[in-house]
Amino acid sequence: MGKYGSVLVVDDNPSILMALKICLRGTFENVLTLSSPDMLLSRLKQEIVDVVLLDMNFALGVNSGQEGLWWLHKIHEEYPDLPIVLMTAYAEVQLAVRGLKSGAVDFVTKPWDNDSLIRVLKDAVDSSHEVVQLDKLENDYVRRVVSKCHGNISEASKLLGITRQTLYRKLQESNFMS
Repeated sequence: MGKYGSVLVVDDNPSILMALKICLRGTFENVLTLSSPDMLLSRLKQEIVDVVLLDMNFALGVNSGQEGLWWLHKIHEEYPDLPIVLMTAYAEVQLAVRGLKSGAVDFVTKPWDNDSLIRVLKDAVDSSHEVVQLDKLENDYVRRVVSKCHGNISEASKLLGITRQTLYRKLQESNFMS
């Protein structure tokens, strides 16, 4: 299989960023790095990113993980389907659980094992693509059936084996009726 697309690594330690850039460049076509999360949202607007590897602590002497959780929420507000893997040197089970419950797809501790980290990031990308592809496949199929029925919702819902109300909802969700 070819290389994966882009990973965005956000960590305040330049040595960590360099090590991750070297580690991940054989797996990802683009390894983007940020030393501060302040530009994270604007960078996501500029670049197509397949997965984010986000450190959880950025303020000197603070290791609660609250900053990482805050940024996780901010990213998901604008990019709800973007997989985010959290990373910290101060691993606690409670922090990992909070991160996962908040929408992170996985949690990695520093120091990391290169092979395990790569597997986690590849799994995150693969899982996100599977969900998007299934949603797109369903939306495309519903649209084709409606088109085949020349917009007759009653006929299309019968062919699809769903109620008209369910078909209307699916069409609204896929912005077909806009």
